[in-house]
Amino acid sequence: MENKEIESRINYLRNILNDANYEYYVLDNPTLTDQEFDKYLRELEVLEANHPEFDSPLSPTKKVGGEVIERFKKVRHTIPMLSLPDVFSIEEIEEFDARIVKESIEPSYVCEYKIDGLSVSLHYEKGALVFAATRGDGVVGEDITHNVKTIKSVPFTLKQPIDIEVRGEIFMPKKVLEDLNKDREKKKLPKLQNVRNAAAGSIRQLDSKIAAERKLDTWIYHLPNPEDYGMKTHAEALQFMKDLGFKVNVDANQVVTGIQEIETYVNETAKKRSELPYEIDGIVIKVNRLESQKKLGFTSKYPKWAVAYKFPAEEVLTKLTDIVFTVGRTGRITPNAVLEPVIVMGSTVKRATLHNEDYVLSKDLKIGDIVSIRKAGDVIPEVVEAKLERRTGEEQSFLMITHCPICGNLLEKKKDQVDHYCMNLSCPARKVEGLIHFCSRKAMNIDGLGIEIIEDFFNLGFVKSISDIYFLKEHKNDLIELEGYGNKSVDNLLSAIEDSKLNSLERLLFGLGIEGIGDKTALLLSKLFKTMDAMMNATYEEFKMIRDIGPTLAENLITFFHDEEKIALLEELKTIGVNLTYLGEPEKTHDLISGRRFVLTGTLSFTDRDSLSALLELYGGLTSSSVSKKTDVVIVGENPGSKYDKARELHIEVWDEEKIKNIVESL
Repeated sequence: MENKEIESRINYLRNILNDANYEYYVLDNPTLTDQEFDKYLRELEVLEANHPEFDSPLSPTKKVGGEVIERFKKVRHTIPMLSLPDVFSIEEIEEFDARIVKESIEPSYVCEYKIDGLSVSLHYEKGALVFAATRGDGVVGEDITHNVKTIKSVPFTLKQPIDIEVRGEIFMPKKVLEDLNKDREKKKLPKLQNVRNAAAGSIRQLDSKIAAERKLDTWIYHLPNPEDYGMKTHAEALQFMKDLGFKVNVDANQVVTGIQEIETYVNETAKKRSELPYEIDGIVIKVNRLESQKKLGFTSKYPKWAVAYKFPAEEVLTKLTDIVFTVGRTGRITPNAVLEPVIVMGSTVKRATLHNEDYVLSKDLKIGDIVSIRKAGDVIPEVVEAKLERRTGEEQSFLMITHCPICGNLLEKKKDQVDHYCMNLSCPARKVEGLIHFCSRKAMNIDGLGIEIIEDFFNLGFVKSISDIYFLKEHKNDLIELEGYGNKSVDNLLSAIEDSKLNSLERLLFGLGIEGIGDKTALLLSKLFKTMDAMMNATYEEFKMIRDIGPTLAENLITFFHDEEKIALLEELKTIGVNLTYLGEPEKTHDLISGRRFVLTGTLSFTDRDSLSALLELYGGLTSSSVSKKTDVVIVGENPGSKYDKARELHIEVWDEEKIKNIVESL
């Protein structure tokens, strides 16, 4: 055959196999037999091997995996991948519905299954798959294209040659997990606990062949910019994505009107949940009309037009065999329940936090008790109660310790607080927890330095302080010799450490673990002071005057920045090359905006509330969702509602649309 004929045959086979994949994995209506599919696939593999000039990354032969990468690249989402607010009862769904109705919005919703897996973003150009990414922290995810290509329900090419991003969930079917665990048991490997962890672990494999063997699947459920494609409702967007060739759960989704229909959908789904071939952990409820979604807008974390109803947590009984104590990075002592291993919501639970002494005493917990365990929000295990009727008289009463379990230092209980603290700054446990916090996702986000690895490196003497992290490269040969490490993994770790030097100031500030300074407060301080030096030279009064800081946090900041060890650490980090400057967009000032707290209500004709809120915050304003005595200005548009009435009641300054429009146009 001539090259032209070979190329034509290759394209023909690719089209046949792509259509077969779509019919089998998306439509569940195969037209080719397994034997036919295998015959065509083998023919295509031979032709591509003999004629590499016709190779394509979008060939169906790539679905079997084989690509190996060195590390996951970071990907910044053009439109943030926000999570949904959780609700746990019909009453909370009713409150959500009431908020929608109060905004004069038609209560029409789409109810969808909440798939138990991990979020994914798929990007196509001219109808061809370009890359896939995880949600990550919502702003920055990881490129997982090499593994997503192995998922049979993810189309390489779409039915239309368009540019588009869609989002959905990668999951592992129940039967696949069952078969996988049978195979692992034969090989004397530990079982995978649940479909969510199994899917997440599979998609984070560097070798795509492993991901391919795990037989992952997808449901696509979100189009980030539906108006660009002429959509007017979320239901239309779902059908549009299905028509493009994506696997969309249109048969399970349902458009409903009002709370009664939502409750019916929830109850019916709960009944058939166990019969589904995949795990769901709740119901997602979204306002259907896109115009209404836009009107409702977003908070900093969530869309206001959707909620995720989580099914009631499963409770099981087990024995409380011991209570042990751990030391946090601030020295806080936490009692922890040691439990006889028990499976809760698909995963094995061996421990649960008991928070503090008062918590244990209020629940009257004793060592030896039979206790009920549940997972709050299906994630965090908690001890619900002791089963008093099961006591034998041999149980041991709880006794709070008086000395640190690690260094032996006498514990202190701070005034008006329930927690006990080890005040020894040199306590090894505090240091380890501080290192773990420094490397965590919201702080310096050093991929590869997880809890167990940091503990290992600390015990081996490689990392005793934050600055030691940046000198790990001097121990490269030692690290390579450790069990479970190798050239590639060590190189990836050292590269991630170097990359962290380029982080913006707010990540470093949060990572330093100053008591009471969370990631949002760290961002606020970084925007205001711009550099670490400026922050170190600030006075107590300057800190205290900042919105949402107050005297306690101001004192914590002053204490930290006047500590000789902390000053030496920051100087060392500067010498090492760690960035100590805010790299985000600089905050501007305006006499009518800066330092004032705003509440927006009603509909504005010239902009939406989210855009206006972002603009006000850029110029040093603070936006809030509710009116209080702390509010400085209420901005009102059409149909302002009760917030306007409360502003008048509290004699708060009110700006109408004309005034805010004039201010915006003058910026």
